[in-house]
Amino acid sequence: MSNLFIPLHFAEQLTVINPAGTVGIVTLWSRVDFVLRRLRENGMDLSQSESPIAVLGTLYGNGLRELLRNLLHNPQIDTIVFFGRNRSGSAEELAAFFSDGLEACAGGSAVYETVERPDGTGEIPSSVRIRGTSRIMDNLVRPEHFGRPPRFFSAGNPQEPSSILGLKDFLNTYVPCAGPVPERKRIPLPLVRITNFPSNPGAHTICAADPLTAWKELIYRLHRFGIPVQLAKGERRELQNVKVVVEEPSPVPAASLQPYGLTLPQLERYQRDILSDVLHADETYTYGNRLRSHFGLDSLEAVAERLTKDPEDRKSYVVIWDPRRDLVSEKGHPCLVSLFFRRFQGRLTLTATFRTHNALDAWLVNFHGLMAILNHVALRCKMQPGPITVNSHSITIDTRQLDRASLIATKSELEYNEDPMGYFHITLDEDAILVEHRTGDITLSTYRHAKASHIQHEIYRDRAVSDINHAIYLGRQLARAEICLREGREFIQE
Repeated sequence: MSNLFIPLHFAEQLTVINPAGTVGIVTLWSRVDFVLRRLRENGMDLSQSESPIAVLGTLYGNGLRELLRNLLHNPQIDTIVFFGRNRSGSAEELAAFFSDGLEACAGGSAVYETVERPDGTGEIPSSVRIRGTSRIMDNLVRPEHFGRPPRFFSAGNPQEPSSILGLKDFLNTYVPCAGPVPERKRIPLPLVRITNFPSNPGAHTICAADPLTAWKELIYRLHRFGIPVQLAKGERRELQNVKVVVEEPSPVPAASLQPYGLTLPQLERYQRDILSDVLHADETYTYGNRLRSHFGLDSLEAVAERLTKDPEDRKSYVVIWDPRRDLVSEKGHPCLVSLFFRRFQGRLTLTATFRTHNALDAWLVNFHGLMAILNHVALRCKMQPGPITVNSHSITIDTRQLDRASLIATKSELEYNEDPMGYFHITLDEDAILVEHRTGDITLSTYRHAKASHIQHEIYRDRAVSDINHAIYLGRQLARAEICLREGREFIQE
């Protein structure tokens, strides 16, 4: 009885077959119910008393720390079978944990709360990286804690008949590991010390030239200003109604993707998938299916036709959310809910709205999908693609992933961005400070007063500054100008 499967984490999301079994099946991104149906259809033994399979569960990536702790607490599981769609590389990360080990993760690590040891002493966890991957985790669970590391078998895609036959052959010839089973270990999950800075959590807007810069700024905002919330799936840091504008959308170079665990082939595959109307049996929905056939219409072709007939059309609005299903279904709800296409300043723009958004693992991937959609429509209506705006009603970071977010947030570099609202030329004119608000060679407004504070309020009244760094610079120059005016010294704007 001591070797029965007892989960420490995600018990409600795991499907237990035979508690005395010694094989765990990881379905990765495939639905567990679909995998179970495929196993039954092909005569697999799923009896509670005879099957070698103890448990099935997904692994998208974020649950890796919990999975490792479940394995430590259930050392009778000697074999892990990967049987599902591997979209995020989580299978390779789990295998690399045992084969390649961990390495120090310099800089940007999250601050963890002290964890109490059984002997009463305390340990402060630190962040580490699975060697050869971008997966960040705490260092409390290490490969050497496993007295008998699990064996791995990759069975492939559950939709492929050859994969089913391969798995069936493997289980028919499977023999549990000989020898004594190691003792159970119970290692707690560390708590990240959560501190968030005050802001208006519904008023964050980000403008950037490229998607990677925009994403890093987004992670920085969530890491610093996100509000802790308790959702059904766990604790998150959330901002609401975040708006991100990318002025010149283009694919992120491969070398720039590597530190974040993404590859160009992975993103290119996502771009192909988001334009495909195919819905596989193990999928509840896909964006491509919702866009191109779910409603009995290829929405992207319809939009391209409208814009070809009238380039100034404002009815090119596509909805992905299906109220008939999505408001009553218990699971399988699309995060992307609408698209709006509009020609603006000679180029075709796209505004995408997400109901919910996973900032760390989904935003940058989703953005590449949006680029594929915009380019597809722009090509068909013979327009140049322009900026993409992403509105996220609820965008979050899993608090268990704050170490990863911290690593990205601390890489934010000091950059000078020209304020799109213009610049200010400051001089002294007899007994007053003279400020000219300009764009190019055109003077938009003129402000004149002896007090910098008076000019400050007038500039604010006119909403003439949009960049925080620019506003701080302007305040510093106005203060210098007032001092020079008062002391009768020459003022030269820095």
